[in-house]
Amino acid sequence: MRLRLPEERPTEPPTGYKIAHPVLSQDGGRAGFTGVSLGGALPYGVLDDARCVYGRRHRAPHRRCDCGFHCVHDRAEAEALLCTEEHRAAALLEVSVLGSYIRFEHGYRYARQRVRTMMAGRCACGGAAVALADAGWGRPGWRALRSACAGCVRGRTSLSLAVFARLAGEGLRVRAGRETGSPPAGLEASELAAEAALLQARLDWFQTQLARLQERGPKG
Repeated sequence: MRLRLPEERPTEPPTGYKIAHPVLSQDGGRAGFTGVSLGGALPYGVLDDARCVYGRRHRAPHRRCDCGFHCVHDRAEAEALLCTEEHRAAALLEVSVLGSYIRFEHGYRYARQRVRTMMAGRCACGGAAVALADAGWGRPGWRALRSACAGCVRGRTSLSLAVFARLAGEGLRVRAGRETGSPPAGLEASELAAEAALLQARLDWFQTQLARLQERGPKG
């Protein structure tokens, strides 16, 4: 006789937390995420279905496989992963667990998810993030991004937090400083300030380049 796990039928999708790297498509028209461990080679969108990372044809999550999206129950446990050196540049995600799932002691392995909120960390220099800039690595067709302050974003391929949210779509909320909370309609004052700081940083960088060209003269 084979024992079956008890089935759950929640009235609302369970909430989970995970960490991932934000990514931008090669053509700059789409935004998404890539995982930090198993499945990291398969970037996913805000609303997406899991695929077997081993190329098998079964549906995820399969009981005899490790495939499927993964998340933990406790936000603090996900934040603890950001303390490790290899995960310092990752972002914290709050997700809705959709479709079939398998519950474990610390989290879920599941078939479908919606990323509700992305909490971007601080810039590598410690400054407050105003943008997501090229991280210097990526996946085929996708450029990885990391948080950047106004000073460090100069001259790098970047986009503001609000633009990333718009490209990702599906109502994604992007917050700086890994703070949660539902924003009112439109941009908040902090988001407008971040946009202004990003524009000022780019303007400063262009003015510096222009001054260098002027110093060289027409023959430079």
